[in-house]
Amino acid sequence: MSPAPVAAALDAALIVDNSPFLKAIVQQIRANDPYGTYRNWADELLLKPYVLSKAQKREISVEGEVDLITQSRVMAFYRAVAYRIEEESGLLSQVVIDLSHEGFGWALVFSGRLLLVSKTLRDAQRFGFASLEKLNDEGEKLVNRGIELAQRFPEVADV
Repeated sequence: MSPAPVAAALDAALIVDNSPFLKAIVQQIRANDPYGTYRNWADELLLKPYVLSKAQKREISVEGEVDLITQSRVMAFYRAVAYRIEEESGLLSQVVIDLSHEGFGWALVFSGRLLLVSKTLRDAQRFGFASLEKLNDEGEKLVNRGIELAQRFPEVADV
């Protein structure tokens, strides 16, 4: 293996090791793996499908239905958001995703009667981020907003 791919793999491993959110996604992927296929896979390998360049996104057709693998990737992302909110706030958080066969819908994270995260999904066939850093940043942004709402309205969230 040449030095460039080795360095990139080490960088990715460092990013994952230092990110509670990326670790949460990996945990969600492994938790929903009934046959243990991903048990020995590197964390970076499990997160690789989340990273898509603009060119790769353009190659993915939005004409067809959202495949099950992409649906599970979307679900793992928002379950990781809920897990991190729960971990930080102590409030049980749940995820609901309503996704049409055309790739449109919503992702909701709620606790009690409080809606912590509400995200419109569009072209879900192309769900992905430009880099692991962008994936982490988006996830942490949603987590922080959810925690802020949970702290602002504890009487609604703790029902």
